[in-house]
Amino acid sequence: QVQLVESGGGLVQAGGSLRLACDASGRTLSGYAMGWFRQAPGKEREFIAGIGRGASNTDYVPSVKGRFTISRDNAENTVSLQMNMLKPEDTAVYRCAAVPASTLGYIARRIQEYAYWGQGTRVTVSS
Repeated sequence: QVQLVESGGGLVQAGGSLRLACDASGRTLSGYAMGWFRQAPGKEREFIAGIGRGASNTDYVPSVKGRFTISRDNAENTVSLQMNMLKPEDTAVYRCAAVPASTLGYIARRIQEYAYWGQGTRVTVSS
């Protein structure tokens, strides 16, 4: 079992930055591909960023590419999401997720692929 706990959310003005953290316990994250998802009010949960086990492979949806950066520290058992140039449409609950991965570069993009989820952290961007 992997337990994931997100932190770092809050209220920020448009154009500002936040750094979300996803801390894991129970198992080392080195064997897992990781992803960040978000769910805005009235909308479905969506994949926004993913990172492979080896950290060299990353993937982003177009709406956050160039503004958000996903990274991981397997020694610290944590995954981060640096969010810059935030927009009001980034307002959502952000959740991290983990899936066992047999290859270093594998990135999962579908909700159904992920086995473990955090409870989420809320991000609110004011205009």
